[in-house]
Amino acid sequence: MSLYLLPSVGITINAPFGYPFPVTKAWRSEHRKDFYYKKAKREHYRSRASYKLKQLDFRYALIEPGNTVVDLGASPGGWSQVAVELAGEGKVFAVDIDRFAPIEGVTFVRGDMREESVVQRVLHLVPEGADVVLSDMSPNISGNYSYDHARSVELCEHALAFALKVLKPGGNFVAKMFSGDMAKPFNDAVRRRFDEFHTNHPKASRPTSSEVYVIGLGLRPPRR
Repeated sequence: MSLYLLPSVGITINAPFGYPFPVTKAWRSEHRKDFYYKKAKREHYRSRASYKLKQLDFRYALIEPGNTVVDLGASPGGWSQVAVELAGEGKVFAVDIDRFAPIEGVTFVRGDMREESVVQRVLHLVPEGADVVLSDMSPNISGNYSYDHARSVELCEHALAFALKVLKPGGNFVAKMFSGDMAKPFNDAVRRRFDEFHTNHPKASRPTSSEVYVIGLGLRPPRR
């Protein structure tokens, strides 16, 4: 998961803005003790988010052996690790605005996917197209839920625009969004372009989290 838009600061987020709990030092300390955090440490994954992708793939068969996968918002690399395992002899490309420690089998591009120059760099690396586009991109939390939701939708829109450029027919797409009233137009856009549309809140997501994963399976060829 990559953090965009604002410098990271210590902040307490209050429920009136739409968040169900205060993000305090005590909460951060507790979150480090949770089941998936400890499981990730034990199994040598870079983040607890690895299990979100594992659970999504188990349910929807997103990634097959030999696939080419592009992972957006890849840092610190939990999803890329899982993508390498699932794709086997395939290829995995990770993109993030932040630094990314090397992972065997992953080609990393550092840059902001909202910039066309970065999009073109990634497209150049996959001239034959990709089978799967994953996006765990997330905005930096500002404390105003409506604002954060809008920024989350914006990142999803960039991820979808890229996916429509790079995915092969039949390809799959996953993007994380903070749920809210701006979700429907984006969901409808995914629904129109893919054979199957789903939303999912994986078990590995915290129960209090507003995140939802938007899933498109089987990209349809563009209408002529």
